Amino acid sequence: MRARDLLHPRPEGLYCPPGDFFIDPVRPVGRALITHGHSDHARAGHGAVLATKETLDIMGLRYGDGFAGSTQAAKLGEKIAINGVSVTFHPAGHVLGSAQIAVAHNGTCIVASGDYKRQADATCAPFEPVACDVFITEATFGLPVFRHPPDSDEIARLLKSVRQFPESAHLVGAYALGKAQRVMRLLREAGFDQPIHIHGALAKLSAYYQSRGIDLGELQPATLEDNTKADFAGAIVIGPPSAFADRWARRFPEPIACFASGWMRIRQRAKQRGVELPLIISDHADWDELTRTIRETGAREVWVTHGREEALVRWCELSGIAARPLHLVGYEDEGD
Repeated sequence: MRARDLLHPRPEGLYCPPGDFFIDPVRPVGRALITHGHSDHARAGHGAVLATKETLDIMGLRYGDGFAGSTQAAKLGEKIAINGVSVTFHPAGHVLGSAQIAVAHNGTCIVASGDYKRQADATCAPFEPVACDVFITEATFGLPVFRHPPDSDEIARLLKSVRQFPESAHLVGAYALGKAQRVMRLLREAGFDQPIHIHGALAKLSAYYQSRGIDLGELQPATLEDNTKADFAGAIVIGPPSAFADRWARRFPEPIACFASGWMRIRQRAKQRGVELPLIISDHADWDELTRTIRETGAREVWVTHGREEALVRWCELSGIAARPLHLVGYEDEGD
């Protein structure tokens, strides 16, 4: 079976004709398979949704209980037949509940990675390479310049700054799903045992992570209702990046702006955002991890999507692997 007859792009997203389903569609469809809970991949309004339990729970928290006509939880490694097409979910290591989706039919196997990373992360199951004929990879950081440092080193830099400036509040911008909880967990692993103050936008998702057995330590709301400005001296405050651009951030004493993102490798990006302490912590694979993963899948063909497609396609060609960009639209950097 030709790979493009099993999966191919349509305006709604990646479509499987024999199975009559879409993977991470960007508009409402009859049947959707969802890789993870970030809003650029997981949208409300589908007729039926198949995803891991955690992803379904996260979609419920974000969109309400009626986010789809019906839902089905997929267990990792379990084969599910959809109109004769075999579908299997495998860990992607991106955020809690994230999964790659393997689609197999008539002797052809395609793996859609969704978003993924290879660094160890205590807040989600680690990525597992899946042997396949065609591997669909993201390329958010698909340039050789992107090589992420150990996340523990970045957290050590944050804690060093906290010690050096005890009169200041360190405001850490981190995306609400995945990145924020990862930073919290990394702080705990580094020995930070003080309360972490969080923006209200992180409360539900962080509570859900803790309900799934992920210890984030004591979290307190970052409000002044029961505190004075001085109470936040030496505190670490975590919130969505957008929160630090408004008046909310100015309530804290001598705030130091931090941002946890793979994009902080680019100094100009940090400068444009007014970031004083850039933390290079990414939930996406860097260049070395992308190329390593492609080799480990053993895929004879690679489709590259949402990111720096050209460089990775060229690397594949030079490595003797057929490759092409998919040019899918509608995917952003919510989990960078």
